[in-house]
Formats: sequence, structure tokens, C-alpha cells
Amino acid sequence: MIVLESAIGNFVYSNGKKYSYFGGNNYLGLANHPAVKKAVIQSVRKYGINFSASRRTTGTASIHLKLEKELSFFKGKEDTVVFASGYQGNSILLEILKDRYSGIFTDSFAHASIHSGVPRDRSMVFYDHCNAEDLDALLSSVKPERPLIITDGLFALTGEIAPLDKIYPIMKKHKGLLIVDDAHATGILGKTGKGTPEHFNLPENENIFQTETMSKALGGYGGFISGSKSLTEMIREKSTTYQASTALPPPVVAAGIASLKIINENPDLRIQLIEKAVRLKEKVASLGFETTKDNTPIIPLIMSTPDKAKNLSLFLEKNGIIVPFMNYPFNREMYILRIAITASHSIAQIKTLLDNIKKWIKTNGKG
Repeated sequence: MIVLESAIGNFVYSNGKKYSYFGGNNYLGLANHPAVKKAVIQSVRKYGINFSASRRTTGTASIHLKLEKELSFFKGKEDTVVFASGYQGNSILLEILKDRYSGIFTDSFAHASIHSGVPRDRSMVFYDHCNAEDLDALLSSVKPERPLIITDGLFALTGEIAPLDKIYPIMKKHKGLLIVDDAHATGILGKTGKGTPEHFNLPENENIFQTETMSKALGGYGGFISGSKSLTEMIREKSTTYQASTALPPPVVAAGIASLKIINENPDLRIQLIEKAVRLKEKVASLGFETTKDNTPIIPLIMSTPDKAKNLSLFLEKNGIIVPFMNYPFNREMYILRIAITASHSIAQIKTLLDNIKKWIKTNGKG
């Protein structure tokens, strides 16, 4: 197990050793950004470390309202509600929208937060991974009165983008709702980083919802849902998860505000990130590894056996590079080394990673 002894960045320290770091989800390199740390320190001096109450009682501070206002501006929505963790977002929406759907249809690679968010009196039907035609066939066969489709926008392990351009017309055809878990897409995909719907230029539609987090590209923590005033007020009034959770701590809120400012002022961060990801994915594919086609900061090396995957991960670790083998709950056996590229990775770091992968291939063959 990698036990961190430093902040997250291009490099980390573990067990007294320095490693080049290609793990985690710090896509824009903001988790240890000087401006973010400065804002956090100032917030602790002013507010302490916790408000020690729920938002519905005495836990709301002016800094919460500022964060929600900044998130609404970033998303181009009327309002935003923030809560303890991005993991909670799917359960919040599936709870408050319960009267508007009769059946849940989800991608077979759906994130665990989707599975655990399904209300006890509802069940899920799975469609083939990223296969809109299979979704359409299922909906036509089952014929639910009010279907709800829920999918990851950007899949955390494989780096694939859900085909919302194909799913959206199917949602309209069957008069359904669509929830997009955009945890890994927010701040990354779309012209302004609004996520997967913007990536596909989907029109504004009251039946499309996004659940999002500040713990990936934004480098902080906490979940949020942006939308109409009626949606956010419904969450505040009806969601037991929201009502019973302690308010986000001041350092977390301050980090979110500071990160949003950096993202808004530095759109080139996203461009640089994707350019690096494209080049690295091309190199990985040229070495004979199976990977996925979408250009995102998640680059999986899909291996033929778990032993080979573990072996490569350990080889890289011994050579001062962390690329984790993902032993993660999944609906399909898949042996993945997950490379996470960030906007702050240097060309030299990427070259060293590739050189070490080439050394491994000479001894072990391709993945």
C-alpha cells in the first residue's frame, strides 16, 4: 500500500522515498496550488476548522453562500447546493426525483455511488457499456412509464466518455429523465469545463441533471448540484442526506472558491491537460497496450492478466513511479493500470514513465 507522507503533486513521498506520481484525480494540479493553500489558511484564521452543525440548523455561513454563487456562475445555472461528498449526489437526486420516475436504467460500468444511491423500493436495469442502441432496445422492451437513465459522464477507470449525444435523443424519445454523474468530467470536459453535456453541446433541458464534485479537477472536496431554483430548493427541503449532514468545513469551502477562480482565469489548463493526455495515449498504444479511445486525463493500460498488471505496477514503483493497479468493484473482469495525467506533469516525467514501461516490455512482453 502507498502511504503518502507529503502533499499531492507531480511527485509524492512515501516511506521516505520520492516518487513520480501518476495516480489519483488531481487533473488540473490544484490540490496543492499556492493560491488555494493561502485561501485555506485565511479561512481557518477567520472561521476555525468546522461549523459543527448542519446547513438546515446553524451551519450555514456566508462563505457557503459565496461558494454556491461561484459554482452557479461557473455552471451557468440559477443556483447550486453543496453537500458533504460528491458520492452523495446520486442518492440525493434519486431520492428527491422519486415521484418522477418508475424505472432506473444504468450503464453496466456504473460507479458504486450510483448503485448505492438507488432507493430500496426501486431496482436497476443495466444496459451494455456505452451502448445507446442497447439502452433504446431495453426501454422499448420494458416500456417503463417514466424511465430514468443514469450514467457516469466520464468513467473513472477507463477514461471513456458516455455517448450522451446518442443517449439524449433516446431520453427524449422515451420521455425520461437523465442523470449524469460528472465527477471526473467537471472542470475537464466541455468548452468551459462544465462537463459532459457541454462536451456534446446538448441543449438546456429541465430533464437533464448533473451530480458533481470538487474533489477531482477542482482539487478540493465536497459535492454539488447546480440547476434551477426549484431543483435546489427541493434538495434543501426534501433530501434527508442534505439536511442531516454537517456543513462543509471552512477550509474545504475556501479551497473550492479559490480553485474556481484559478479555473475561470486559466482556461489553458484544460487545453494543456488534454494535449498531454493525447500524446501519452498515442505513445502507450504504439507500445502495444490496449487502451481506450477517448482523449481524457485517464489513460488505462488494459492488461491480459492480473499478475501482469501487478507486476508492471510494482516494477514502476521500484523505479520511482506510482501507477496503481486498480482492484476495484466492477461488473466485468478487467485488469487495469490507471495512468492519471495532470496539467502540471512535465514532459520529462512523461518520458521517464514511457522509458520504464519500455524496459518492462523487454523482459515481460506486451501487456
